Amino acid sequence: MSPRTLRSTTILLASAVVLAAPAHSQSVPDDGSVLPFPPVPMAGKAAARLQDSTMAWPQEPQRLPDGAPNILIVLLDDVGFGISETFGGEVHTPTLTRLAEEGVSYNRFHTTSICSPTRASLITGRDHTRVGNGTIAERAVAFDGYTGIMPKTAATVAEVLKNYGYHTAAFGKWHNTPATETTAIGPKDRWPNGYGFEYFYGFLGGETSQWEPRLTENYDAVEPPHDDPKYHLTSDLVDKALNWLDDYRAYDPNKPFLMYWAPGGVHGPHHIFPEWADKYKGKFTDGWDAYRERVYKRQLDMGVIPPGTELTSRDETMASWDSIPAEQRPFQERLMELYAGFVEHTDTEVGRLVDGIDARGLKDNTLIFYVFGDNGSSAEGQQGSISELLAQNNIPNTLEQQLTALDGIGGLKALGTSRTDNMYHAGWAWAGSTPFKGTKLMAAYFGGTRNPMVVSWPGRIKHDGKMRGQFHHVIDIAPTIYDILDIPAPKVVNGYEQMPIDGVSLAYTFDDAAAKGAKDIQFFDNNGSRGIYDNGWYAAAKGPFIPWDTPGSSKRLATWDSAADEWELYDLTSDFSQAKDLARQNPDKLEAMKKLFLEVAENRQDFPIGAGNWLRLHPKDRVTTVYNEWTFGPNNRRMPEFTAPGVGRQSTQVTIDAEFGENASGVLYAVGGSGGGLSVYMEDGHLVYEYNMMIIENYKAQTEKLAAGKHRIVIDTKIEKPAGPAEVVISVDGAEAARATVKRTVPVAFTATESFDIGVDLGSTVSLAYEDKRPFAFDGKIEQVKVTQ
Repeated sequence: MSPRTLRSTTILLASAVVLAAPAHSQSVPDDGSVLPFPPVPMAGKAAARLQDSTMAWPQEPQRLPDGAPNILIVLLDDVGFGISETFGGEVHTPTLTRLAEEGVSYNRFHTTSICSPTRASLITGRDHTRVGNGTIAERAVAFDGYTGIMPKTAATVAEVLKNYGYHTAAFGKWHNTPATETTAIGPKDRWPNGYGFEYFYGFLGGETSQWEPRLTENYDAVEPPHDDPKYHLTSDLVDKALNWLDDYRAYDPNKPFLMYWAPGGVHGPHHIFPEWADKYKGKFTDGWDAYRERVYKRQLDMGVIPPGTELTSRDETMASWDSIPAEQRPFQERLMELYAGFVEHTDTEVGRLVDGIDARGLKDNTLIFYVFGDNGSSAEGQQGSISELLAQNNIPNTLEQQLTALDGIGGLKALGTSRTDNMYHAGWAWAGSTPFKGTKLMAAYFGGTRNPMVVSWPGRIKHDGKMRGQFHHVIDIAPTIYDILDIPAPKVVNGYEQMPIDGVSLAYTFDDAAAKGAKDIQFFDNNGSRGIYDNGWYAAAKGPFIPWDTPGSSKRLATWDSAADEWELYDLTSDFSQAKDLARQNPDKLEAMKKLFLEVAENRQDFPIGAGNWLRLHPKDRVTTVYNEWTFGPNNRRMPEFTAPGVGRQSTQVTIDAEFGENASGVLYAVGGSGGGLSVYMEDGHLVYEYNMMIIENYKAQTEKLAAGKHRIVIDTKIEKPAGPAEVVISVDGAEAARATVKRTVPVAFTATESFDIGVDLGSTVSLAYEDKRPFAFDGKIEQVKVTQ
């Protein structure tokens, strides 16, 4: 890499922080160059005789400036630039508006276009591949930039601030722990508490049900209430955050706090109470094309986008609203109503959190970063979906097939409930990215990477009504915090030398909307969709993966060569929306930008380009444990699917030794949830095998009634290849009792955070047969369940 590039891309902080901790000698300087700080010597005198000694506690060092603010970072999930009414959209967002009207807003703020990478970048201040998060945790592969492991040479902002005297807590979605390390047995040093957060309450994976979330509190799995009709995860996260603030005020209020609050909203599944979705009834009847036109005009009128900005056109591979058959439109409209209701509910709950901070007398000196989305709106719902992981598993299906299945579980009224994992049509995601091209998973286009951000600090930032237009990125938040607190970059943390911080402070924008931008260069890459920003210019390559066309993307990937990609070039000083490709007019500039991208990408451990697609080409390389045999007792539960036996996904033999009563009932084992899964359960003495193939297909086998007493049940499953058919043979006490053919199976995963459970079906239920009896605990006695694969 050239000296210019290194100088331009590594700015502000020379290095940062990490985990676990050797003792430091008194000779280590107390200047922040090494963390944790050396211990403060006692102020008294220790003599051989007690009566000759004096005792005095040392004065605690003050390592923060007077009036150091509390810090709240709010990060929503899967919300594009054109959703919120605050930025010209059509979804009511009273909290974002309120904070914008008292603080400052940014219209050129960027994310990485995907979940785990954005989160890793936010809390470390480094580019995502530099900290091992080139893709989501579940798709980690064995290349340095894609392991899913944030290294100890890249400390988080929580680790740094905790050492300086902050109390720290995280709530909601984490998604930065390796998928094979989320079991009850750990290891747990890469859980939130291991990265500097003193308290954590939320979920470790990429998504979860809002009705039956798979929750973790610090190091322990916890269950939400099963019988509370008013329960919703987002509200629960606010309640827990306010409870933590009450403890903070009661026990140690002299220290400031850092709170990272990142709800599941509004990632799929789009689960929300019907009354919130009903607020938007009839508001989307003219479709996504018309929505974009309206929002674009409103953005111009409001000054959210500069005069002269062009509205980009719809990609030729994406369906127009006019092409949607009339009989399918109620389904598509309801999906968007649910999404809109979910967004408004989430923002309203953020307001309840902010109000709680205010009611506790803390708001005036609380610096709030409200990042409205960790990427653009998500097109992973494809043509509209009742089970969103259909796309991630690349399972062929038709909308007619989905609608038929939906009718069987309650019709449109089932959408948004625990019976579905619904996501809207990709057209709505594209509309939610107005005025830009692209959606989530596309780093080449701002539709995937540009998100609204508002910063509020009532005691320090004065609202001036002017939009901040400096080019910034999520890696800039941590350096901004360090800048405000005058914290030097630690060179060593817990014995680990720290890598450079890639971000730059944006604090200079707080008082001056017209200040010259401080960021020269910014790198983007996700699944081979990539780009490079350089002082107002932007070069980008679309890459092989089109988020709303998973089947077509699979075909393109088979022959894709990153070196042969066609690149585009944009002058962002006059083209806010990437509407005018200047590649042909400026071939020399384009070549220089492409060269720059490769230099920065290599420095950031981004090679090989497109590594996030590896598992789409090689599904057998999925991150997994080393085990192929397990023995479970009656109480083994909450085993994450990525560490669990591959029942329903690959060839296995399950042997169950149990004692059954008369008319035995309850689950023997289950994996997955209502959106897809496998359950083996007893119903009135009959053993039932049920395979929920992502809602759209269902397969069952049932035995004759089992007599009371001890039995050995063996379930043999043969699956020759990923996604292939399964032949299932069920034996009871050595004799065949039932069999089933599952015409196709799930190749990757049924769900993101549902679990493998013995004796119950926790979370949403795989089968509707026992939905009203959840968790449908087995009423007999399980001695052991043994699985081999």
